[in-house]
Amino acid sequence: MTILVTGGRGAIARGLAALLAERDIPFRLASREPGTPDAAPGAVHCDLTDPATFPAALAGVRAVFLYAAAEGIDDFVKEAVRAGVEHIVLLSSSSVLDPDARESALAASHLAVEEALLAAPLRTTLLRPGSFASNAGQWAWSIRSGEPVRLPYPGAHSDPVHEADLAEAAFAVLTDPGLGGRAYTLTGPRSLTFAEQLEVLSRVLDRPVAFETLTPQAWKDSVAAYVPGPYADALLAYWAAGVGVPVEITGSVELLTGHPARSFADWAEDHAAEFAG
Repeated sequence: MTILVTGGRGAIARGLAALLAERDIPFRLASREPGTPDAAPGAVHCDLTDPATFPAALAGVRAVFLYAAAEGIDDFVKEAVRAGVEHIVLLSSSSVLDPDARESALAASHLAVEEALLAAPLRTTLLRPGSFASNAGQWAWSIRSGEPVRLPYPGAHSDPVHEADLAEAAFAVLTDPGLGGRAYTLTGPRSLTFAEQLEVLSRVLDRPVAFETLTPQAWKDSVAAYVPGPYADALLAYWAAGVGVPVEITGSVELLTGHPARSFADWAEDHAAEFAG
């Protein structure tokens, strides 16, 4: 059974590919830009917004690890069925569980992909992580340069989950038939505020890491060049709702991987070089 792993430039896809390779399970790593320097060697072309790239990528494939891209999902589903794909594991988001998910720029695309897959004659497994621990990477420039990290809601909670745990969870549901065909909400082991995450980074880096509180509008203005307005608004609303409200932690990572979820401190230690001055 050949497995197509999309999003080949991402850490989760690469981690999954490494696990498959270690166990000699046939797979095909796919990337939107396979020829770029940061693309994995040997990646095939599969742009999830370009249906012309689907047939070659899916030929001979029986299972897919899929990133959510609503723009081309209907065509992807049709081609997957035509190619004989039997199982799709979607990297979705726990944001789809929000009652207002359809109105959220962050959740709507994930929800649209979920619905398209669930309506298709395919076995579908939904992996719904909350907050990626790697989101903290956006603070690296400030920390390296000694500048305070600027946050609109330092007291907002999230449930940072390590990308290695997500890769292992995907491997589990792709290779164990008894685990597929369900939805899993994946979290880290603790709910942490952004301020607490910065404290963890400070301990791991063994130096002070300061933060500065911005107004929501000031933060939105500061990221306007690379975060579209609707996404910025959705992020601000999500963070505001999480101030003083811990995220409910699940045991899904341990259920799928056989070990407790890695902590944010584990992630910080694994990525400490990215924050070094």
